[in-house]
Amino acid sequence: MTELSLLEQALVRLDEAARHISVDPDVIEKLKYARETTKARLMIRMDDGSRKSFVAWRCRYDDTRGPTKGGIRFHPDASVDEVETLAFWMTFKCAVMNLPYGGGKGAVQVDPRQLSKAELERLSRAYIQAFAGIIGPDRDIPAPDVYTNSMIMGWMADEYAQIVGQAVPAVITGKPIALGGSLGREDATARGGYYLVRHLAKNFGLMGTLRVAIQGFGNAGQHIARLLAGDGHKIVAVCDSSGGVYAPDGLNVEALLAAKAKGLSVTSTAGEAGHRAIGAEELVGVDCDLLVPAALEDMINERNADDIKARLILELANGPLTPEADARLARKGVAVLPDILANAGGVTVSYFEWVQNRQGFYWTLEEVHARLKTIMEREGEAIWGIAREKDITLRTAAYVHALKRLAEAIEAHGTQNYFTN
Repeated sequence: MTELSLLEQALVRLDEAARHISVDPDVIEKLKYARETTKARLMIRMDDGSRKSFVAWRCRYDDTRGPTKGGIRFHPDASVDEVETLAFWMTFKCAVMNLPYGGGKGAVQVDPRQLSKAELERLSRAYIQAFAGIIGPDRDIPAPDVYTNSMIMGWMADEYAQIVGQAVPAVITGKPIALGGSLGREDATARGGYYLVRHLAKNFGLMGTLRVAIQGFGNAGQHIARLLAGDGHKIVAVCDSSGGVYAPDGLNVEALLAAKAKGLSVTSTAGEAGHRAIGAEELVGVDCDLLVPAALEDMINERNADDIKARLILELANGPLTPEADARLARKGVAVLPDILANAGGVTVSYFEWVQNRQGFYWTLEEVHARLKTIMEREGEAIWGIAREKDITLRTAAYVHALKRLAEAIEAHGTQNYFTN
């Protein structure tokens, strides 16, 4: 049997959602394909004087509801299939949150850990030189993603300003605060998921202290650990690319955060405060109430889905569950708060940053948090209602919710039925 590509796997979700609502065939035809994918070779001067090239992409998947929006990742395994799939997910994520955006994504095939800081800056600026004609505050707005951060976004925004001859802070979000970034952007992805769990936990029968396992301990994983531990929940297991640690009575979150701040793996805390080393692959099977995949795509699949003991999964990563794993977990009665809802806090606060840049007026941290909380709870409640009404999974309900909004926008331009009748 031919294995499905990542995008083909994602399109399975679209087909499933379309079975539950009446959608014109023109809508599905438009959403099956990326509107525009551009490939470039970035040539930079290395510190030793040599030249080296890196392949890069930018995809604008669909712009029916507004300019495309999506991060730029630097990763050695980046591919065009991954970029288009992430842009597809962003299209639905923005529609789920009712943001006036379509979906976009970008990537450079590089291991940034092998570059010096100066080489990283050259690469970041080269990306904007290659794609300056594609991006723009009214066309396509990048943001940070895997292995990119606010410093890199600041370099990119500056390079765009040099090219167009004026400062355009709204061209990129996730910038440093001093360069027009928004307060609250740093922990927005995790905070959005935190608000969602806190609001819906009672619907899943999860009351009191939760035992939490977190797969991936980068930005999102660290912040969700801090937020949930701050509410008194027990973080019983975490892992990063080097391995994991487990403590049934709860890990010392401050020790984990301190280790990561020093550039160390969470495994460096093994043997301290009751922390026991475990393999990264063991994490999904630990005894917990809430499992938080916060790493990369397809980390939970047909090989390990049956090991999961959690009652609820919060997808802070993009596409961490394969369709096969999804089906197995549904049969087991494990609820999944899907990525296009669960990690949408990041793009929502990116939208806030774009709005603030355009109006030249900046909000307090409390205002950002309040607005994010309102939107996460509103859309989470709507998706919960659709799932109950149609007796479908939360993932399918989220896609139904987004597809309704996308269909309204696409149909507003006219469909076959309009032109033939």
